[in-house]
Amino acid sequence: MPTIQEAQQWYPTLDPVHGFDHVLRVYKMAERLAQTENADLEIVRAAALLHDAEGSTPQNEHNRATHHEASASFARTVLEAEGWPEARIAAVEHCIRAHRYRTTETPQTLEAQVLFDADKLDVLGAFGAARTIAYAAQAHQPIYTQPSAQFLTTGKKEPGEPHSSYHEYLFKLSRVKDRLFTAEAKQIAETRHNFLVSFYEQIVSEANGE
Repeated sequence: MPTIQEAQQWYPTLDPVHGFDHVLRVYKMAERLAQTENADLEIVRAAALLHDAEGSTPQNEHNRATHHEASASFARTVLEAEGWPEARIAAVEHCIRAHRYRTTETPQTLEAQVLFDADKLDVLGAFGAARTIAYAAQAHQPIYTQPSAQFLTTGKKEPGEPHSSYHEYLFKLSRVKDRLFTAEAKQIAETRHNFLVSFYEQIVSEANGE
């Protein structure tokens, strides 16, 4: 089983979006959900520590869309070196491949659902707001711009339209709580979702001079 100290070397310290602090929050939340839902704690812990280990840093921007696949492959290398049985390695790989919001592989096991929920809870609440703004800054996008009518209707931007943190809130964050699997995560999400709604309502209000 990888340790927290070992995992720390796989992540940047100062990346405000996918840095080691994010991994620790996901790890702690995944432990909580796993214990509540009676999931396999060893698989969940390993998957949480390894879920963003490859391709998620700002320096790998062009690889972020496939970082779940790269991280799953990296996890296999780490766990094979530790002598894990094939079936348990495959279980961890599935958790990692299925943890992204924008992915075609949905979580099929309880452990994968726990990791998905733990990771998604970190885009809600105060840290969710902070990470979304940090991501926009990393991508050289604004905190807020008024979305086009086309984006509000279809989720597709007009040519040249920026993807502000408010766009990301509308497109993803506002919908996250309805994508969660476990009862515990859904309960936690209610408070965090409400905070996020209020936060972006205030952003819009201040942007309009109110």
